[in-house]
Amino acid sequence: MQTLRFFPSRTMAIYVGRTFLVRTLAILFALVLVLQTLDLLGESGKILAVAGNSDNDVWRYVGMRMPQIIETFLPFSVLLATILTLATLNQNSEVIAMKAAGMSAHQVLAPLFLTAFLVAGVSFAFNERIVTRSTAALNAWQKVEYAKVPKDSGVRANIWVRAGDDLINAGSVETSSSPIVLRDVTIYERTGGVLSSMLKADSAKQVAGGWEMTNARRFLRRSGTLEPLGTIVAMKNVRADQFTLAQVDGDELPFNRLKTAIDELDAAGRPVDSLRGVLWHKISGPLSSILMPLLGAVAAFGLARSGKLFVRAIIGMVLGFAYFVADNFALAMGDLGAYTPFLAAWGPFILFALIGEMILIRTEE
Repeated sequence: MQTLRFFPSRTMAIYVGRTFLVRTLAILFALVLVLQTLDLLGESGKILAVAGNSDNDVWRYVGMRMPQIIETFLPFSVLLATILTLATLNQNSEVIAMKAAGMSAHQVLAPLFLTAFLVAGVSFAFNERIVTRSTAALNAWQKVEYAKVPKDSGVRANIWVRAGDDLINAGSVETSSSPIVLRDVTIYERTGGVLSSMLKADSAKQVAGGWEMTNARRFLRRSGTLEPLGTIVAMKNVRADQFTLAQVDGDELPFNRLKTAIDELDAAGRPVDSLRGVLWHKISGPLSSILMPLLGAVAAFGLARSGKLFVRAIIGMVLGFAYFVADNFALAMGDLGAYTPFLAAWGPFILFALIGEMILIRTEE
């Protein structure tokens, strides 16, 4: 019956899990300390170059940047802690003792899986409560090159809206005026997905029955002629809130608020596939910590005295870093629209979970 229990030994599970957790935190602390120092060497000069900024602003930057570094490198810390913990257990023949007691490879790794799951939960909560806020504040500060962040002017730039088969682009949207005013408006009029004409106007404001467009002119694609129209009413089924919805940065919003923003943007006809990928990755990203014990498990087994323990540790590191490369590549493909949002966020996770499980079963089970 021992082989059917996930944790055959409570004492062993606590020992392995505690060792793994302590090493994860120690490696994370070292990585954050080094990377934050290197990052500060490049940014402190820019911060202090702004008139009025002082050492307090440098520490303010550290407070906003450090959560981002922790979020990025926590999975790396779990990977390195996995390899270090398993290699040490192997070197001290503790893995051999556990297997001689009847424990399977999955039971040896079970405490690491449980600890990694707890780390993933803490990581998700940390990202939701702290990282999103610090990212939003830091992005706003960096946009003004570390000067004082001005109040929102109410102007949105380069807004795209879909209306049926047509695409509408507004160079700027003045949301502070009533009614709102669109500047440099272009309507890409399409038939069956094929561009037929382009309707341009210097400005547009909402009136009864649509939008009043000033100095309108239409370019006909087939004839290549430009037809002046003067002041006309167009975009009859387009709502004002389709233009007033702010640009959404998925990294600046927690899961529930991002999901709400995606629904609103989708209803307004705005493209949201890349944001859906970011939404799913808010779950799959922290859960990547659970993969690390599986990918680094190759360092736990095999005879340490065979001289191949170092090679096994390197293989585990290669598998782990390959996952991070594949994860970033999939997110980039999702941003380009080449991958679906679900595939961009979960594809690498599922793929490497299958690879790690296959290696573990074929070599140790």
